[in-house]
Parts: sequence; C-alpha cells; structure tokens
Amino acid sequence: MKSDVEIAQAAKMKPIEEIASKIGLVPDDLELYGKYKAKVTLDAWQRVKDRPNGKLILCTAINPTPAGEGKTTTSVGLADALSRRGRKAAAALREPSMGPCFGMKGGAAGGGYAQVVPMEDINLHFTGDFHAITTAHNLLAAIIDNHIQQGNALDLDVRRITWKRVLDLNDRALRHVVIGMGGKAHGVPRETGFDITVASEMMAILCLSRDLMDMKERLGRIVIGYTRSGRAVRADELGATGALTLLFKDAIKPNLVQTLEGTPVFIHGGPFANIAHGCNSIMATKFALKFADVVVTEAGFGADLGAEKFLDIKCRFAGISPDAVVIVATVRALKMHGGLSKKELEKVDMTALKKGMANLAKHIENVQKFGLPAVVAVNAFPTDTSEELDFVRRECEALGAEVALSEVWAKGGEGGEALAEKVEAALQKKADFRYIYDEKETIPEKIGKIAREIYGAAGVDFTKEAQRELEELEALGFDKMPVCMAKTQYSLSDDAALLGRPEGFRITVRELRLAAGAGFVVALTGSILTMPGLPKHPAAMDMDITEDGRITGLF
Repeated sequence: MKSDVEIAQAAKMKPIEEIASKIGLVPDDLELYGKYKAKVTLDAWQRVKDRPNGKLILCTAINPTPAGEGKTTTSVGLADALSRRGRKAAAALREPSMGPCFGMKGGAAGGGYAQVVPMEDINLHFTGDFHAITTAHNLLAAIIDNHIQQGNALDLDVRRITWKRVLDLNDRALRHVVIGMGGKAHGVPRETGFDITVASEMMAILCLSRDLMDMKERLGRIVIGYTRSGRAVRADELGATGALTLLFKDAIKPNLVQTLEGTPVFIHGGPFANIAHGCNSIMATKFALKFADVVVTEAGFGADLGAEKFLDIKCRFAGISPDAVVIVATVRALKMHGGLSKKELEKVDMTALKKGMANLAKHIENVQKFGLPAVVAVNAFPTDTSEELDFVRRECEALGAEVALSEVWAKGGEGGEALAEKVEAALQKKADFRYIYDEKETIPEKIGKIAREIYGAAGVDFTKEAQRELEELEALGFDKMPVCMAKTQYSLSDDAALLGRPEGFRITVRELRLAAGAGFVVALTGSILTMPGLPKHPAAMDMDITEDGRITGLF
C-alpha cells in the first residue's frame, strides 16, 4: 500500500474552476492560488445568501487512541460516497496546523484513498491564513509593549497583560519567557509566553465571524489585559483594530480544494479541539450549505470536545444545526479503551471490546441529548472479525444508532456507500436540536452541565486561582457567554489515563481565560497546554524534499 503522500502525489487533480462548477460557483467567484486552490470571494455570498440551506452532517468520533480512528478520512470518504450517489455534495473541514504536522501527527488531510488534495500544500503553508493570524496576533502584542514603552497612557498593569504571542509550531521552550531585556531602549521587562497559533483568540474570531465587519468588531473587543485599578482593556483602546482587520482581508475568504475523487471541499480555519473550539469557520460552512445540497463537516477529536463545542458554540453563533451526526470508531480503538495495549489489538478479545464499547455508547447518548440522530461509522481494519463487528452493530442498534462499516481508506467513495445510505436515512428523521446549557447561566452552572451531562463527571472543582478569576469575570460582566472547555482529548475525564467510560471522577478547572472578542470563556482543566512540545522523534525528522521538489515523509 502506498503512503498517503504517495497516493496524493499520484492523483490527477482537476482545475479548481471545474471543481467549483459542480456546486454552481463561477469563475468570478474564485481568486486562484495556482491551478488547484482558490479562495471564494465574499461577493459570491450576496448571490446565494437567500437560498435555503442544504443538509448538514457533523462527523465526530470516540475519544482518540494511538490505535487510530480516522475522522477526517471518514468525512472525506462520506462526501465522495454521497457524490457517487448523485448528491450535490461538499465537505467543510479545518486547516491543519503545522505544529502537530511536524510533531507527532503528521499530515491531516484525510488518508488512503479518502484524501483532500493538494495534500502537501494543505498541510504546509496553504493560502497563508495561519500566517495572517500569527502576524495579526503578534502585531497586537507588539503594539501593547510599545504602548507600555511609550508612557503607558492606559495605565496597564504589566503583571496582568493576558495577550501572549503565538507561533504555528510546537515549541515548549517558549511557553514561559521574559521580554524587554537589555536596558531601557529595548522595552519594559515582563513575563509572558507563547501559545500555538491555533490556540489564538484570533483563530476563534476568524472561525466565528459572519463577515469582515463582524470580525473587525470582534477584534476590537479583545481584552488584552487589565489596568492597575482592575479595569479590562480592549484592543480597540490601543487604536489597533483597523490594522488588525486589514491583515485578514484575504484570510477571511474560505478556501476551495478537492478530494481525490473531485468532490469540492471548503477548508478554512483550524482551532484545536482540546484547546479551542475545534471547528472550521462559520463562513466556510455557510458557503457550503448554500452551494451544496448536502455538506459533511467535522469537529475535532472526540464528541466530548469537538462536537460539544460545535453544537454549543459554533451552532449558537451561526444559527445552524446538523441534521445528523456520524460517530467514527474502530474495533481496535474500542479494545484499547477496554484495556488492551497497542501491541495486543490484533487478537480477538471480546471482554476488552465489551468494556471499551462503553466509550462509544457514551458518545451516542451525548449526541442524542442534543436531539440529533446518530450514525456510527466503523472504520474497517483487516484484523476485524465478523464476531467483533456484529457485536458493535448490535450494541449500537440497541442504543438507537444506525451503524455501517466504512472502507473509505482503502476504497475511497465506493467504500463509503453503505455509510452514505445509512446517513441519508438518518437525514429523513426529524432532529430536535437543543443546547446542553443556557449561555446566560453562571459559569459554574454551564461547566457543571457539560461535565455531568457530556463527560459523566460527578462534579466540578475550581482551584483557588480559578475561583479568583471566576469572581473577577462575574464582577466585570463577562460571565454570560458560552464556555469553551480545554481538556485532554484522550479521556472523557480530565485525566488522559482514564480510558473507556470512567465514573465517579471530578473535573478540576485550574484556570479561566477570557476570550471576549471570540465571545466565550475558556476553562482549562487538567494538564492541558496551549503550546505543545515536540516528541522525542518528531515527524519532521522523517520528512525530506527531492531535487525535483517531490516531498517525502509528510505522512
């Protein structure tokens, strides 16, 4: 079997104008980035904004394991399968971050014969959206430090500047830094740090904005720190809003690419799901819904993270909701949730499978709590046995979820037709969508509902620091907005080691961060980090490029 990058490089891509025409986009709607990539102009929205939306399918997964689940691969393959069945289909996905690309994960544009291309471009610089975010974020940081250096007219407390700097790479050495060293001419010394670009509030703003002017307003609302008297200071007070917005004049436009089978794919924005809200942009999803009859989108990691935030945050701001939800699982991953090590996964162990099935069961129940029909996609592996697959099918059906075997990695859209048939049946069911919490509830009430209803926790504890931050947020009137949970992706709990469906645990909130521009409060739990580090053997060490420009080792 060829590697993902070899399959992608062998693909015969079609000109992006031809791909666009499949869903009614015309050449004037496109700004070309070479032959196979384009941005969709904002003028195109005016032409279609009054059309009815197509059907929306959200693809999510069980809690990820080293055994692999294949959510993006399933999303891509399902879109291709729907196209094969005569539907005017499109996908709306996130842009990959270069941090995990060069770290542990490698590429993130699907896999096998269910990929988005040009794969190398998407995983690297693409159309420059992440660079725009990085530059705008760091421009605001530079303006803050210059303001302090030039007299500090706003009386900013240098110990309470909350706006850090960002970089789209994994670099643990930058988590905590001291700047302004070297004497008076080089700035005012203070402690700060770096987050990864996908954790930037500006990434969330890009993904949650309705248009450029909405984005401008949100950028101006960013709280960058506090005065010595305790007043929250906005970016707008530094006179930076216009300059920040102009850096997004192109980045705000959704990107259009294609699958290996020529299905149109909107790829735009990429907030991490364990740090941020884990969904592609509202604009890309809305464009897709107007131009396509059926749209497959995804939310990062397991349904306890990406799907919860897609439904409670993105849907709330966008005024949309899915018509069906696909939950991706593998027999291998379920056995790992049941206690098997990665080395043991090829053997049949029904006891481990039954125990691990509890993780999938919880995610099915959670989707149903939102009032949405669930379809389980069992991503096929050669080691799966009929006994194991039949067991998973029976358990899912007993919980009220349809289930289908997905073979898109090996067969592309053809391997997803059984799944597409089940999804189309689910689309005929009436959804009764509802949020898990009311955004006007208190922060502890909102976090408590997520922890109890979605994670299955016994309760929530706040550290002394988080309690102090809570009291300040309430006093400043920043508590009546959605909550974005930052939690490990590997467990329903905040402890990565607790696999399966743990019970009786409590969630510990150690920090609350305000994202006033994005419009939510971030609750950090456990040991989650907003700047990842590289592993002992980074994926970057296996990558290379030949004299003729051929990339190897990307995935």
